[in-house]
Amino acid sequence: MKKFYRILAYAKPYLGYAGLNTLANLLTIVFSLMNFALLIPFLNLLFGVNDLVTVKPEFHMSTQGLLQSLNYYISQIIINQGKMEALVFICLIILSSFLMRNLSRFMAMYFMAGLRVGAVRGIRNDVYNKMLILPLAFYTRNKKGDIMARVTTDVQEVEFSIMNYLEMILINPITIIAYLIFMISLSAQLTLFVLIVLPVTGLIIGRIAKKLRKESKVGQDKFASLLSIIEETISGLRIIKGFNAIDYIDRKFKERNKDYAKLLVKVYRRRDLSSPLSEFMSSLVIVVVLWFGGKMVLSDSPALQAADFITYIVAFSQIIPPSKSFVQGFYSIQKGIASAERIFEILDADEEIIEKPNAISAHDFKKSIVFNHVYFRYEKEDVLKDINLEITKGKVIALVGESGGGKSTMADLLPRFYDVTQGELLFDGVNVKDLKIDDLRRQMGIVSQESILFNDTIFNNIAFGNDHVSEERVIEAAKIANAHDFIMKTEKGYQTNIGDRGAKLSGGQRQRISIARAVLANPPILILDEATSSLDTESEKLVQRALFNVMKDRTSIVIAHRLTTIQHADEIVVIKKGEIVERGNHTELLAQNGVYRKLFEMQSFA
Repeated sequence: MKKFYRILAYAKPYLGYAGLNTLANLLTIVFSLMNFALLIPFLNLLFGVNDLVTVKPEFHMSTQGLLQSLNYYISQIIINQGKMEALVFICLIILSSFLMRNLSRFMAMYFMAGLRVGAVRGIRNDVYNKMLILPLAFYTRNKKGDIMARVTTDVQEVEFSIMNYLEMILINPITIIAYLIFMISLSAQLTLFVLIVLPVTGLIIGRIAKKLRKESKVGQDKFASLLSIIEETISGLRIIKGFNAIDYIDRKFKERNKDYAKLLVKVYRRRDLSSPLSEFMSSLVIVVVLWFGGKMVLSDSPALQAADFITYIVAFSQIIPPSKSFVQGFYSIQKGIASAERIFEILDADEEIIEKPNAISAHDFKKSIVFNHVYFRYEKEDVLKDINLEITKGKVIALVGESGGGKSTMADLLPRFYDVTQGELLFDGVNVKDLKIDDLRRQMGIVSQESILFNDTIFNNIAFGNDHVSEERVIEAAKIANAHDFIMKTEKGYQTNIGDRGAKLSGGQRQRISIARAVLANPPILILDEATSSLDTESEKLVQRALFNVMKDRTSIVIAHRLTTIQHADEIVVIKKGEIVERGNHTELLAQNGVYRKLFEMQSFA
């Protein structure tokens, strides 16, 4: 139940709504009991079951006291005005009571809506925020589709399965207790018997619900797998079609979907068992109560009067609906807890990249970045080994070498996308782990091989992360990135929507938008991760010209496959299998006749 209580913690900011909901529900219970109390004695008096009461009874706060007073007032109406007038009067009272009951019920639901939606919004906000904080390694280990399922369908399942039944779980016990008190006042012995029988039915239902929770969690995992296939299919549709793999991927999806459907049928059948099972168990309890109560009425010295027994059975029947709802809610909550467990797996994931409480501010870049005997290990494999490198302010440093050698990993260590496993990475003589993460990343602009753009306008993509930037600054950044001319040729200029991941633009145009974004941020350090490797020759020239404009007067770390980007670098560092094997400028490395010269002659840094 810890997961359930943890979910309930999200309702704390809305305790005011919870209080108003509880008050409205209590009023609903009061008016329901009033209807019941009005109807039974009136029928008894109306049809002559009881004698009319002519002497006013002494009032006292109990069920019997209230019923006796009610009998007296109804008797007075019958005596003074007749049965028809009493009928009209009691009908008006009952109608008013039903009106107030339903108004109270609406107000209870009105306040519960604010609590339910607010709590789920808090869960979704926390999950999304945690997604932003978690390190990139987390997304390397987990499928995107599975993560998306946890943020969307699992949170939605919590809303439907827990928050939707939260009111029933909280209020139905109060309703049951209220009727039990009324029943105890009629017959404590019979009520004690009921309280012995009910837990047995609860035990049977609880065992089934426990198994439902396990199956629900497996079902959510299988659905996440389906979502992963869908996400991969949309992203890789060009390859699927190009390699005639439509039948293969379709068969794979149908197999997973079949497994999910089979499990879902079991989950639904077990959940749907709750209603008929609770119905049968309720009927069984009623029959047992009828048998036991009937014995009390029919015995030689009756412990219970027939009229009281009939009233008792009617009151007991009022407990059945909230009891059934409580059972159904219990089943539903078990299913919701399975989704909650998957959500908490994200919320409880280790952040890994943690900012120290007394972290130092870094407002500018003054001297150098130093890799001091840096090692980086990923899943028990050393990706970087004993890296020693100084990147001085204002210099252009190029990282080259075979694919998978560790170049991009070195660049990712700078903004702390990952942390070094051993050694130190120093920023102006301070370990990056001692700096404020936001301050550190503010010193760097990143242009990667894949242009990461968003389904928004060109203006918002360039101004990304800057809420109050002027149009003049955006245009200036676009001009430096050689993007202004093609932007002005689009349908709405800077307000043109570029589609999902910039699908409406060419590769070169997308890359120049990315460069403009980096220019606008105006970072002192620029990281170019194979920024031109995926472009055609014409686009490369345009992007290259933009990069040269951006790199002026900046410290640049360039990861490149093509010589055009790095031959004028102040220092070229050759990485092979996670180690620095050569370093120097273009001319010096060619003269060494080593790894760099071999790569140069092949004209491929892949």
